[in-house]
Amino acid sequence: MTVWMLFCTGPKRKPQRSSEAVMPSETAANGGVFRLQNSYVWWLLSRAVSGKGMSMPNITKRTMDAARPASKKQIFWDSKLKGFGLQVMPSGAKTFVVQYRTHEGRSRLMNLGKYGELTPDQARDLATDVLAKVRNGDDPLLKRESKRSAPTVNVLLDTYMSKHVQVHNKPKTMKDIERLLKRCVRSRLGQMKLNSVRRQDVAKLHHSLRATPRQANQVLAVLSKAFNLAEVWGLRPEHSNPVRLVKRYKENERDRFLSEEELQRLERTLELVDQEGLPWIIKAGKSTAKHLPKDVAKRKTPINPRALYCLRLLLYTGARLNEITTLKWKHIDFELATIALPSRKGDERKPHPASNSVIEILSDIPRVDGSPYILPGFKDPTRPISIEVVENAWQRIRVHANIPDVRIHDLRHTVGTFAAQAGSNAFLISHLLRHRNVTITNRYVNHDAHPIRVLSETIGERIEAGLEGRE
Repeated sequence: MTVWMLFCTGPKRKPQRSSEAVMPSETAANGGVFRLQNSYVWWLLSRAVSGKGMSMPNITKRTMDAARPASKKQIFWDSKLKGFGLQVMPSGAKTFVVQYRTHEGRSRLMNLGKYGELTPDQARDLATDVLAKVRNGDDPLLKRESKRSAPTVNVLLDTYMSKHVQVHNKPKTMKDIERLLKRCVRSRLGQMKLNSVRRQDVAKLHHSLRATPRQANQVLAVLSKAFNLAEVWGLRPEHSNPVRLVKRYKENERDRFLSEEELQRLERTLELVDQEGLPWIIKAGKSTAKHLPKDVAKRKTPINPRALYCLRLLLYTGARLNEITTLKWKHIDFELATIALPSRKGDERKPHPASNSVIEILSDIPRVDGSPYILPGFKDPTRPISIEVVENAWQRIRVHANIPDVRIHDLRHTVGTFAAQAGSNAFLISHLLRHRNVTITNRYVNHDAHPIRVLSETIGERIEAGLEGRE
């Protein structure tokens, strides 16, 4: 379009001919010079919007700059690409749009992007792609809205906790899973759209936890279950679990158990606790040591007697800590010498044979009126002794017995290892420790002390005697 310049000194007038189509947009300071080019474009845009039937010029940077906001939303349509237009808001915001009709007859108006972020040519290409998809039967705007409204990983995890974990798992397991998700998953994947999570996202999360391989593998296990359920609930396509094929880290299996010498030191410590209490561990410097009691015999701390009973029962039964702390008198049959323990972790309690040592310990425990528990809490006898009380007592006892690396659960390892040293096979030990399968039992049994070593020595001696001609 040729740029015309009109010099005018009189009042504005409506153009009479197309060659005189003048609607000046601004007046120059020097003698009232009007820039006819932008004014003419703006006049064409206004005629196109007003519906007076005048053809719309192509959407270019020139027409974009000439488009002015009005009191209502306006849409300027392109003359070449049907459905492609420019939306101008009263605020002055300009957005590229494309309008189409789906195969079902629904009219859609889809935003392509803001002017400035997209050039007119880029927006035209996007509009062309959208219209091509529509011709193929797609509905691009519906897909975009579905993606935006799609649930996030946090929504899946909330559903997983409410519909699965709270229904099928124990309260302690539920707390452990919730703590694991909060610490390791929600802050990194929680805001991601559920359908956008890919295997590389899970692999990156797993790699970031490599310093704690056991925790990293637990995260994979929980996520794998959650994404499997997402497929069941229709939140993800089938066979799309992003955890699949992510390799787990090798975990260092703990096989710590007490030796004969360590058992003797532990017994001496337990006897000392029963009689006097544990001596203080003095960490005070010279400036504060003067405040300590002069009488060394007074520098001792008593240990909760019920915690001691609990530790002895753990050592003799190989039971789990929560199984002993929640033990009730109704679970004990003194005549049959049985103690009711869960057949498997989390199952209902069933009678299991108990040794004479266990029955003697139980017989020595005084009963508390009004409490069903063998080891009730001191402040509230209607509740069992807390796990924290037992763990705190063990922290002090193991330091004094010079076994600082031994955990309470290692007492269970000790029972399993001693059973193997006594010649029991894995199946018997599995029943003794009430494991779900033999594979778990192998983690508790120290193979260096396994009776197979004794059997190998016996076979070796017999073969050696045969080679030497000895009987």
